[in-house]
Amino acid sequence: MTQRRLPSGQGPTRRPGSGGRPTASRTRNTGPIRVPSSRRTQGSGSEKGGAAAERTDAPRPRALTGRATILIAVFVALALAYTYPLRVYLEQETQIAQMENDQDRQRGDIAATAKELEKWQDDEYLRIQAREKYFYVRPGETPLLVYYDAAGAARDADEKTPAAAPDRWYDTLWSSVQAANAEPAN
Repeated sequence: MTQRRLPSGQGPTRRPGSGGRPTASRTRNTGPIRVPSSRRTQGSGSEKGGAAAERTDAPRPRALTGRATILIAVFVALALAYTYPLRVYLEQETQIAQMENDQDRQRGDIAATAKELEKWQDDEYLRIQAREKYFYVRPGETPLLVYYDAAGAARDADEKTPAAAPDRWYDTLWSSVQAANAEPAN
């Protein structure tokens, strides 16, 4: 008795009762054995000395069926249909975030302006600002304004005025050329 091989090319399966542990049969019922038409005309297997009929390979199922192709096409169409609304959505989210940032900045400006306005409501702050910016004084006070005058400070300190900056080299050269030209000829 010959042992059958599995379609995957593995070795023989163990059959219950043939020793060892019993396992489930891994063969599947593929229907009747297909015999090529040339063999049918020659006679049955018993006429050839009992040889077993030759099996033909069953057609392999296609990797991509019609349903799978349609499903993939539907997914691609849906993906293409959702790209534009998704892009618009993301642009709107960006605009919303930008507007919120602008609003936060404006709220900060408003708060700073309100704080400045609150300062100007205080009488003492008004006096300080009038004194610093407009040189206002209270009745009975004598204002003292100090201006920086370098020449007057040097004169008052009995110091010489600062020396003039030296001439540039090309001015010195030109003045020597003019002096040489002004000498009387002997």
